[in-house]
Amino acid sequence: MKYKAILFDADETLFDFKKAEREAFKNTMIEFGFDYDENYHFSIYKEINDAIWKELEEGLITQSKLKIERFKRFSDKLEVKFDENKFAASYMKHLGNGSFLFDGAVELIEDLSNKYTLSIVTNGLTSVQENRIKKSVIAKYFKDIVISEELGVSKPNPEIFEHAISNLGGFSKDEVLMIGDSLRSDIRGGINYNIDTCWFNPNNVENKTDLSPTYEISNFDGIRDLLLNKF
Repeated sequence: MKYKAILFDADETLFDFKKAEREAFKNTMIEFGFDYDENYHFSIYKEINDAIWKELEEGLITQSKLKIERFKRFSDKLEVKFDENKFAASYMKHLGNGSFLFDGAVELIEDLSNKYTLSIVTNGLTSVQENRIKKSVIAKYFKDIVISEELGVSKPNPEIFEHAISNLGGFSKDEVLMIGDSLRSDIRGGINYNIDTCWFNPNNVENKTDLSPTYEISNFDGIRDLLLNKF
């Protein structure tokens, strides 16, 4: 058996974060009295949020500042004043309640747990991921759940992978596989740390980067076949 430990990304790999994000943002906007228009308001927020998380991955902003700054930028863009701190707290409360797993994720993880040591490595905010992931129905199958804010280091920084593997105990790099949907954080991070990577690409997005994942798989059946049948 080539691999002994599997590191999983959480959001958009096992968990439907887009659904959780959309619901949390809508509920927060309504709570703050906005006449909510998803096509308008959410598209603005998404552009701001995607940009600021990219800044985090590039080390240009801290997660502590990110929590509030994205909503400050949102307020500035709308030219509408509200308390960004209270808005952020409300949003994270709603987001923490949004634990939606993709169909088949529970069965996949349950089966893999019989053969591999599993860990989740996620870029996220502790208060949100604690509720969404650590209290989810699949949490019991993972030996460890590493949240970037707790550690103070985010993917693709190799330090978060070093920490995750160290917590699992006793595995060499060639015994570990990283599975995730993000080329920018999951795959680049795994390559930076010199472990094999599996790009989970359910939407068959074209890889326009210089990164070459060890595997590219578009569905859970492909992961199952790779890890339960080939190894």
